[in-house]
Amino acid sequence: MWLDPEVVRSVPSLLDGWLITVELTLLGAAGSLACGHLALAMQLTRCAPLRIAARLYIGFMRGTPSLVQLFLVFFALPLIGLGGRPMLAAALTLGLNSGAYTAEILRGNMRVVTRGQIEAATALGMAPWRIALRIALPQMLKASVPALVNEFTILLKTTPLASVVAVTELTYAGQMVIARIYTSSQIMLLVSVGYLAVVLPVIWLGRHLRREPSASRGT
Repeated sequence: MWLDPEVVRSVPSLLDGWLITVELTLLGAAGSLACGHLALAMQLTRCAPLRIAARLYIGFMRGTPSLVQLFLVFFALPLIGLGGRPMLAAALTLGLNSGAYTAEILRGNMRVVTRGQIEAATALGMAPWRIALRIALPQMLKASVPALVNEFTILLKTTPLASVVAVTELTYAGQMVIARIYTSSQIMLLVSVGYLAVVLPVIWLGRHLRREPSASRGT
């Protein structure tokens, strides 16, 4: 048998860590999209304080280490009565950190929405919020898919940071197994397979979403 019997018996522990990693990644991705869209909207508003707040948020998240941000969130949660929730702290940190990059990705792809489209929609009597939701946002999201997929993979690879606040995600689960059975190469290989099992379907989906529809055949 290629795998050591002790490694096989450790698979359930790794699977538990993998499920926590998937949960962290999904929560972080949802938070990233929410924070990214909110920060983008704040940058586009005419209210100067909101624009400044958005730029400060983006600058702070991009300019400070994720570990520092995690500790800030973890130690701030007890101040609002949410202490003792490391999973919440990790998910919030991942979402807030990635959201700053998502906001810049979306802002960078605003160029796909031409002035002519906005003027035509305005001439048809569409409200600004409807123009944003039905015309601008779908085009921006489609143009941003490659960069958003890349950001998702970075988010996934940041999840091991949660172990510093005692969240037993996949990498930490692997380290605990190694400490018990002293077999590192096979465990780390299984850990790597676990990450690939998450990221490869997302990469495939991103390519599928970016695929242009085939041109209709002439008759």
